[in-house]
Amino acid sequence: MTSFKGILLNKSDAGFSAGVADIAQDRLPEEGNVVVRIAYSTINYKDALAITDNAPVVRKWPMVAGIDGAGVVESSSHVAWKPGDKVILNGFGVGENHWGCLAQYAKLNGDWLVRLPDAFSFKQAMAIGTAGYTAMLCCLALERHGVKHGQGEILVTGASGGVGSIALSILSSWGYEVVASTGKMHEAEYLKTLGAKEIIGRAGLSVTNKPLQKERWAGVVDSVGSHTLVNACAQTKYRGVVAACGLAQGADFPATVMPFILRGVVLAGVDSVYQPLDTRMDAWARLATDLDRAKLDFITSTIKLGEAIDQSAAVLAGKVRGRLVVDVNA
Repeated sequence: MTSFKGILLNKSDAGFSAGVADIAQDRLPEEGNVVVRIAYSTINYKDALAITDNAPVVRKWPMVAGIDGAGVVESSSHVAWKPGDKVILNGFGVGENHWGCLAQYAKLNGDWLVRLPDAFSFKQAMAIGTAGYTAMLCCLALERHGVKHGQGEILVTGASGGVGSIALSILSSWGYEVVASTGKMHEAEYLKTLGAKEIIGRAGLSVTNKPLQKERWAGVVDSVGSHTLVNACAQTKYRGVVAACGLAQGADFPATVMPFILRGVVLAGVDSVYQPLDTRMDAWARLATDLDRAKLDFITSTIKLGEAIDQSAAVLAGKVRGRLVVDVNA
């Protein structure tokens, strides 16, 4: 095979372009040491920003999009990997600084790869993707900081999105009482199916409010940021924990220190891009044992590579629920 299909992003004095292109295989980045034949990729929020050029996600041009991929090792000069191994890639600047996985082939650093758990198919792994892996990291942050059953409700913001949907599913399976916040109240039945005991609109959380409010949440998983994160912190109980991982509303944090110095609230930042290998392996192991496959299938839609560009705009417009898996060979 001398060429492969991928979503190629370009920016020059003539402007920005994104499209499915035939890419010569000898253009794969020289710095990679494992060639992976990609089976499936996915569209995360960051992918959508890159593909639509709505934020300066991409650092080098041209760029093949896709921060996630799952597939089979075709060739390797890395000691840990051999042809035929099944692997997952999440993050590490792929799709930003290094050619990504919304393509039929990717050449990657073997240190970035995680072995595909036996419990998952390639498609299921990408139904999880960075969004689901991040959701597990957030849930583990609540667990690590001591949030226990019976201490109160857990709030999940942006609940109908990828991170929110999987966090909701995980937390409800762990036995927590989970409240889902969403701007899509028509998705109430969807969220209840995933385990939400109550659905609240996002409006009350997304505006300026008092720096300290009535205590309600024992823990929070927030993928929204801005005023939503501020209000979530202001409503968190004494010694409660807020895991923050996203900025769908905004990257600003117009808050005071009051929840942290008067209630001892813990604000736990969750990064998924550069987590060490042992943390990644732990998160994927917990996903393999704790994530309900039926719920994962329920939140997942599959699209072809050529549909990924239009669907990226839909993701940013809030018109997509759950997870989008991309069959890069379709």
